[in-house]
Formats: sequence, structure tokens, C-alpha cells
Amino acid sequence: MERNDMKNIAVILAGCGVFDGSEINEVVLTLLHIEKNNAQYQCFAPDIEQYHTINHITGEEITQPRNVLVESARITRGNIKSLAELDVTQFDALIVPGGFGVAKNLSDFAINGTNAKVNEAVLSACKAFADAKKATGYMCIAPALLPFIYHKPQLTIGNDSDTAEALSTLGAEHVECKVNDIVIDKSNKLVTTPAYMLAQSIMDADAGIDKLVRNVLAMS
Repeated sequence: MERNDMKNIAVILAGCGVFDGSEINEVVLTLLHIEKNNAQYQCFAPDIEQYHTINHITGEEITQPRNVLVESARITRGNIKSLAELDVTQFDALIVPGGFGVAKNLSDFAINGTNAKVNEAVLSACKAFADAKKATGYMCIAPALLPFIYHKPQLTIGNDSDTAEALSTLGAEHVECKVNDIVIDKSNKLVTTPAYMLAQSIMDADAGIDKLVRNVLAMS
């Protein structure tokens, strides 16, 4: 139930499943910690076909087109809106969980690396929060979007050297970070955490996500 006295957080998803969509545990933990901190959320996803579909048992690609918005709705029990409906003025902050869908559906970073492009609707929504100087949080591989949104953002994806080098090439300042910690770019009101870029368990991921959510809310 929405309350006017609660902070309202937009959450952008990228599908359902770590290898071709949003990382499910990261999404659930994000939503849980938003509620635990007496805030509310609305999830969004672009209404587009996802890059491909992966069998999460075998890791093999399967010929089965899926829609990012429809797949994301699986995680949120149907409580989700098209990204086209996101109005930045109605929200206090933005959080983007990870999963390869961020680098395949919300952008093509997983395919094109430093030559990547971000989906126009995603870029517009994320830039709207940056331009409004509202707090944002990005986890796991989602910080790969940040060089396209902010000027020289300070961020972390953990300690993967190849990814860190690519983000540095794109103009980011990468900071190595443990799984249970966060990096705060105060000038941009931006918080990042490695989550499943490093996490070996849901408890590992939880510690950093908890800190990310609390700090995003504190800055919003």
C-alpha cells in the first residue's frame, strides 16, 4: 500500500534470470531492504524482446524469444510497469539490480564492451535521475551503465580486472570493493556494490545490498 510519507524508489529490471535477465536474488533482496527501511518501490522494465534466452541448467542458448517486461513480471508477482511510464518526479531514488540482462538487454555491454550502447529508454530514465540529482544505486554488472550516464563516475564491480579496465576506458573511476561493502560517489549521489560479481551465497550478496539500499535512502 502506498503512503505519501514513505520514500518512493524506482527499480529497473532486465528480465528474469542471472544469465539473460535480472539476478533474481539481487532483485528480491533489494525489494526486501527497501521495505525493511520503511520505503516503497515500483518496478519497471523496458517492453522489448530480450537478447536471447539461456537454459539456466545447462547454460545453453535456446530458441525461445522472450519479452523483458513480461519476464521481469515473474519476479514481482505481476506488479511492474513499462519503463515508458516512469516519471522521475514521482520518485525519490533509483536502484538497478544486476544480472547479465543489464549487459544484454538494457545495454549491449556483454557483447560489445567498450563500444557498447545503452537502450535509449533505459538511458533516458537513468539520466533523468542523474540530472535531477537524485540518489541512485547500481549493483553487480549494472555499474557498466554508469559511464554513459555520469561524467567520470566513481564505482565498483568488485575486482574483475577486465571489466574494471573496460569501465575505466569508458571514463569511470573503478574502486576495488569487497562483496559486503559499497562505494559511494558523493558528488553524484551514487552507490554501487559488487553483489554477485563476487558473492558466493545469498548471504554474501545480502550484506552489500543492505548497505546500498540504506545509503541510497539516506541520500534521498
